[in-house]
Amino acid sequence: MNLLLQPSICNPKSAISITGSKSETNRLLLLQALFPNIAIENISNSDDSEVMQKALSGCEEIIDIHHAGTAMRFLTAFFAVQENRTVTLTGSPRMKERPIKILVDALRQLGAKIDYVENEGFPPIKIIGQKLSQNKVSLPASVSSQYISALLLIASKLENGIELTLEGEITSVPYIKMTLALLNEIGVETSFIGNVITVKSSNQEPKPQTLTVESDWSSASYFYSIVALANEGTEITLSSYKENSLQGDSALAAIYKKMGVETIFDGNKITLVKQPNFKFETVKLELNKTPDIAQTIVVTCLGLGIGCHLTGLHTLKIKETDRLEALRIELTKLGANISVTNESLTLKPSNSINSNVKIATYNDHRMAMAFAPLALKVSIIIENAEVVSKSYPDFWIDLKNIGFQIS
Repeated sequence: MNLLLQPSICNPKSAISITGSKSETNRLLLLQALFPNIAIENISNSDDSEVMQKALSGCEEIIDIHHAGTAMRFLTAFFAVQENRTVTLTGSPRMKERPIKILVDALRQLGAKIDYVENEGFPPIKIIGQKLSQNKVSLPASVSSQYISALLLIASKLENGIELTLEGEITSVPYIKMTLALLNEIGVETSFIGNVITVKSSNQEPKPQTLTVESDWSSASYFYSIVALANEGTEITLSSYKENSLQGDSALAAIYKKMGVETIFDGNKITLVKQPNFKFETVKLELNKTPDIAQTIVVTCLGLGIGCHLTGLHTLKIKETDRLEALRIELTKLGANISVTNESLTLKPSNSINSNVKIATYNDHRMAMAFAPLALKVSIIIENAEVVSKSYPDFWIDLKNIGFQIS
């Protein structure tokens, strides 16, 4: 479906409750499958998390994870250690273009038996689960943290744990630390010294416990953008969030302070407040630790009429779409002067935005949500708007509730 977002005015004060982080939920769902006496509250209602739940609880031989990249990577590792079970993981046409070779090679180093069904290096893959006794593996440090986390999440079930060496400069450190913190929370012993991560083997079940998933900071990013583009004094309160969050995208609070949005922490809530008389400057950011918020930031800058230079974006080329190229195409439609490289994006300041532009979403939930706040400036059409269900099914409902005119 296509949605028309007419020029809107955000309510002066609003409150939104956002469900649990997809990143935390999917990690905990895998740990719960390995250690069944763990209970989870505030699970994400995203498509990705529903795919994870279905795959982990079912007994099918062929598992279709559709567009869910996190599920593909985590489940590849999970089924590699499920003895006496054989599964084939497949997905959407785009998923079959997203590389999995680095993870498969690492699991093979540990002794896993995994074969490619169609094209070498890409899903679908056939996994024959078995006990893995090897414990030393190395990966390029620049790879997606999901490859690294997939290995760490199963490590305590390996016969000798894991010693993972990351070669080069590490990216997405917050997501690695999130994985290790969740392992520590259930009693698994880990260490992260220099470029070496160690997870000890554990044959003991953790004590019965209930873990509550923090709300998703990536989903909060769109409301940061809305407040930045809204009238002065606009406030949006979001729950449930922690000031000492495990999520890398909690860096939003510091990043959007540079775009006139103040974050006030109060218990498990945050209130985003548009600052009056804010002096804007070109935004320069290194986002290798938080690449998922790049789309939101560049669209915010366009709406504010300011420039930006974002680097550390090399992983965006292998997401649901090539996000850098998708941003270049769609922002150009809006009249932006934008250039991209394999790992960076530069937007020149502009005083105008083309109206009634149709934004293609490329089956990418973040494309749909990142562009939506521009309705505070011009009318805009979001194509295939239902794609938001991948991470935030209630997104359009929540936007209507804070004053957006959507039809």
